Amino acid sequence: MSIRTCLFLTIAILVAAHATGQGVPTESPAASPGLSPGPTAGPGGSAGNRPTSMPHTKGSSIPISALAPDMLTRLEILLDSRSFGPGKIDGKAGEFVELALSRYQMAQGKESQQVDTELKQELKEIDPVYIGYTFTEADQGWIGRIPVRPAALARVKKAIYRSPLDFIAERFHSNPNFIKKLNPKIKFDQLKPGTVIQVPNIQPFQVETINPVPDVRSRPEFAQRIIKVDTKARLLDLKDGDRLLASFPITPGSQRLPAPVGTWKIVKVTILPNFRWDEAMLQHGRRSRDYYLIPPGP
Repeated sequence: MSIRTCLFLTIAILVAAHATGQGVPTESPAASPGLSPGPTAGPGGSAGNRPTSMPHTKGSSIPISALAPDMLTRLEILLDSRSFGPGKIDGKAGEFVELALSRYQMAQGKESQQVDTELKQELKEIDPVYIGYTFTEADQGWIGRIPVRPAALARVKKAIYRSPLDFIAERFHSNPNFIKKLNPKIKFDQLKPGTVIQVPNIQPFQVETINPVPDVRSRPEFAQRIIKVDTKARLLDLKDGDRLLASFPITPGSQRLPAPVGTWKIVKVTILPNFRWDEAMLQHGRRSRDYYLIPPGP
C-alpha cells in the first residue's frame, strides 16, 4: 500500500466515524477555498451538465453497465461522499464502483446491487456534477521535483506531488486521465495560479490542512467498531457491530507477500506519521536495521 493510500484511508476512516449518514453535495462545497459552482463542464469540456437520462430497462433497477457516463460519475460522487469508495472517479463502470454500490446498498438494508428507484432520484439531484477549482500559489508549493530512491526521500523535509495533474487528481479523488478529459484545453505541465479547472463536485482532499497527531485520542463510544479486510475483494470495511459504516478499496499485500490473515487489535492511530521504508519488511515480512524514515506527505 502506498504512503498516500495509508494517509487517505486513515483520514477517511476518521471522517467516516464522524460523518456516517452524511448526504452528497447538492451544491458546490463553498467552504473549501478555490471552489466555485460554475460554469460546469462534462467530459470533453462542453459547458453545462449534460441532460440526465436513464436507460429504459425492465423493472425498477438498473445495472451499472447500463448507466451513461454522466450517471456513472454521479454514482461515483454519491458513493465517495458517503464513505463507500468507488476507486478513482472516472465515469466508468469499474470493479470498485460495483463493489462500492453493493456494499452501500447492503448498508442501507437493501438486497439490490443495482441502481434502484430511490437511488436514481438521489443521483438526479446531484447538482452541479462538476465545479470549477482555482489553482493557487499555495497549491504550487505542494508540487515539484522529489527523489524516487528511499535514501534520498528520507532527506527531504516533506513529500510533495510530482506534477500539477497528480495534485489535482488526488485532491478530487479522480483518475488523472478523467481530469484531462474534463479540461482538454489545459496544459497541466504548464499550469499557473489562477487557472480554473473543472473537477467532480466532491469534498476535496486537502493535505495541507491535516495536522500531525502522534496518538489519536480513543473514543469509548467506538469500542464495538471493527475493521474487516477482504483480501480477495481488496476492500476494507468499517463496521459498528453488525452495521456497515464505510468501505474503501485497498492493496492488501501481494502474491509474493500476502497480507497476514487473522484477528488484530488496533493499539494506536497516528495522523501524518513517518513511513518506515524497510526493504526486508517489504520483500520478506521481516524488520531489519537497514531502513529509511520517509517524511509524511502525499
